[in-house]
Amino acid sequence: MPGTGTFVIVGASLAGAKAAETLRAEGFAGRVVLVGEEERLPYERPPLSKGLLLGSAEPESTLVHDREWYAASDVELRLGTRVTEVDAERRVVRAGDDEIAYDRLLLATGSRPRRLLGGDENVLYLRGLDDSLRLLAVLGTGGHLTIIGSGWIGLEVAAAARERGVAVTVVAPEAVPLQRVMGERIGGVFADLHREHGVDFRFGSGVQELRGSEVVLDGGEILRTDHVLVAIGAEPNVGLARRAGLAVGDGVLVDALHRTSDPAIFAAGDVAAVEHPGYGERIRVEHWANALHSGPAAALSMLGRGSPWTNVPYFFTDQYDLGMEYAGRLTPGATVVIRGDLAGRECIVFWVDHGRVVAGMNVNVWDVTDQIQDLIRAGFHGHRVDEIRLADPDVPLPELLP
Repeated sequence: MPGTGTFVIVGASLAGAKAAETLRAEGFAGRVVLVGEEERLPYERPPLSKGLLLGSAEPESTLVHDREWYAASDVELRLGTRVTEVDAERRVVRAGDDEIAYDRLLLATGSRPRRLLGGDENVLYLRGLDDSLRLLAVLGTGGHLTIIGSGWIGLEVAAAARERGVAVTVVAPEAVPLQRVMGERIGGVFADLHREHGVDFRFGSGVQELRGSEVVLDGGEILRTDHVLVAIGAEPNVGLARRAGLAVGDGVLVDALHRTSDPAIFAAGDVAAVEHPGYGERIRVEHWANALHSGPAAALSMLGRGSPWTNVPYFFTDQYDLGMEYAGRLTPGATVVIRGDLAGRECIVFWVDHGRVVAGMNVNVWDVTDQIQDLIRAGFHGHRVDEIRLADPDVPLPELLP
C-alpha cells in the first residue's frame, strides 16, 4: 500500500473532497493536491435545486468542509485552476501554469449540462452554485419561467418556482415527466402533482428555437416567457481523460475498483462509468449518493485496499408535500407493484423484472430505504419475490428476503 508520494485529485467536487478526506482518514501521509476550476470550496449539489431556491438553506451550508479543514488536513487546494492536460506517460498534470507530478491520480471531473443553441441572457442552466444563485434571483422577480425538460432538475425547480409564486410551463418530448426512469404510470403521478400546483405542461413537444423572450416549439407554437431554464440532462466531462489516452465511452471507463485503463489513474463521481458486478455492466450515476460514496471507494483503491463497487443507485427529492427516495434502476418491461396508497401519495412502488426487484421508491413512507436496497441486492443473486406478498403492507419487507 502506498503510504507516501503525491496523490492528485482533479475535480474539487463532493467526490473529490470525500476522496481527500478518506486518504487522510486512512493514514496516507503523502502529498494530497485537490484541483478545481471553480473559485469556491467543494460543495454538495442537492440544495442547488431544493433548499437554496426555497430559501431554507444558505450557500455556506452546502460546503463539504470549511477552509480550515483543508489546512488542518494538509490538503493543498488549487481552486480557480483548470487542469488542461494529463501526461500519463510522464505522470504529470498541467494545472494552470504549473506541472504537478503524481503517483496516483483521481479524475472527479463531473458532468456538464446539455445545452440548446440560441437564446440570450434569459436562458439559464443549473449545475453549479453560481447558477443556483442566479436562478434564485430570477425567481425573486416573479414573472414566467419556461423549463425545457421534465427530469429531476426540471421538476424540482418547477416546485420551488411555484412555491415562490412564479408561473411555470414545462416542455418535454415525453408523454409524462420522468418517463425514462419511472415509466408512464408513475410519471403520471408527478404530472398530476405539479398540475395541482399550477404547472402547465407541454408534453410530446421539442424546442425548435430559443428566441429572446420566445420559445418556439416543434409544432410552431410560440411560448412567451421571461426566463428559460434548460434542464435536458448532463454529459460527462471526459475530454481530459480522452486526451490522456484513457478508455472512455459514456464516461471514463473504470473497473469495479474505479481503476481506469491506466493503472495509476482512477475515476469517481458523475464522470465514472463503473463496472458493477450486480448489474453485469458498466453504469454511470449522476446522483449525490454516488459522488458521496464513490470518491471514498476510489481513494481506498488508490491505497491498494479497495473492494468491488456494489452500491445501489439512490436518489431523493422533495416536491411540494411529496417526499421520495428512489433506489435501483428501471429495466424495460418491469412490472409495477404498489404497496400502499398511490393515489394518496403514501406508498412504496416497486419495479419487478421476472420476479426480481430492480427498483423501489418510497413516497412519504420513511425508514425503508435499506430494506428496499436489500431486496434489490438479493435480486443481483437471482432472488425472486412473490408480488402479492410484496404488495401487502402487512407483510414486513424483511420477510421477503432470502
